[in-house]
Amino acid sequence: MAFSRPWIPFREMGELRRNIDDMLEHLRGRIGYPPGSGSTAVKPPMESFVEEGKLIVRAELPGIDPKEITVNVVGDMLTIRASRQEEHETKKRDFLHREFRYGALERSMTLPQGVKAEDIKANFSNGLLQLTIPIPEESVPKEVKVHVEHAQSKPTGGKTS
Repeated sequence: MAFSRPWIPFREMGELRRNIDDMLEHLRGRIGYPPGSGSTAVKPPMESFVEEGKLIVRAELPGIDPKEITVNVVGDMLTIRASRQEEHETKKRDFLHREFRYGALERSMTLPQGVKAEDIKANFSNGLLQLTIPIPEESVPKEVKVHVEHAQSKPTGGKTS
């Protein structure tokens, strides 16, 4: 038997709005906006996970000069900034296809409580920035075992013929 929840139009509209916002945010990060469009920096793809008591944060920054990358921590907010400058040549090019984006890239994320900025180690190789961040033991995710009780069907007391 399938569980169905009552249809609430406003909840559906809220979910639709969140999906559209997510899609637009994804497009904004992947494509970026042209200069002067009122938008902020392009958001590079990022991933983070905990491994052996350390938070590992990776950001894709292909084609970026490592000297153009800054990592800042203010309070519990980590911000990665970089920029890719377009090469200006005197000869004119008639592009047939162009997807490269130039200018500012920026990405921020909240760090666990108690992280010390001075303990962060950064490594940049093959267009991938990797930050290794020791996190306090009390902030390391812990696994909690869940005991599941199986409901047994009870006799209804009715007669069957």
